[in-house]
Amino acid sequence: MKTIKATVVSVHTGPSDQLDKDEQSSIIVELDGVVGDRHRSHSREAWAGNDKQPEGTVRRNERQWSAVSVEELAEIAEAMDLVEPLTAAAVGANLCFEGIPELSRLPRGTIFRFPSAAELQVENFNPPCLDMGTKLAEVMKTRSGKPLENTAFSKASKLLRGIVGVVEVAGIINPGDEVEVTVYEHPSWLARSATP
Repeated sequence: MKTIKATVVSVHTGPSDQLDKDEQSSIIVELDGVVGDRHRSHSREAWAGNDKQPEGTVRRNERQWSAVSVEELAEIAEAMDLVEPLTAAAVGANLCFEGIPELSRLPRGTIFRFPSAAELQVENFNPPCLDMGTKLAEVMKTRSGKPLENTAFSKASKLLRGIVGVVEVAGIINPGDEVEVTVYEHPSWLARSATP
């Protein structure tokens, strides 16, 4: 399997009453998520629109943590014509990495291993969010001076908004941590041969 080396740039948590997250000196991850974060839980309710189950269905929480990369944030900021850089805190991510330019395309099953022995597993890419776009449109300024539409973030961040996943092994994560990322690949023995 392919291995990528990356660095943790920043870590964040946020209470249930806010979309953005506050930068922290470190975060603790337990088997139910990030301590002190609004997404911490073994289960969650399905939401309307693009979830797998009907709205309100109690289901497994595959979104215990979220992550973005500085490379993809820069692409989004450029597409939105922003004056200031877009941060992980502003878009509500728990982790920001450097060294993974195509973070949002990492497949399900990819594992992040940290120096504390903490392990995070990728479950899915993080789809754009209209509520986040509305919030960003209220506070961000463009280089052209034109006001941002509330759909600007959703359009610019399609397949660039990062990933979500679950905690495989508890531990502590710090800015500056070197991370080993094992990109999931289907085992060769799973491939069916062309001959019976």
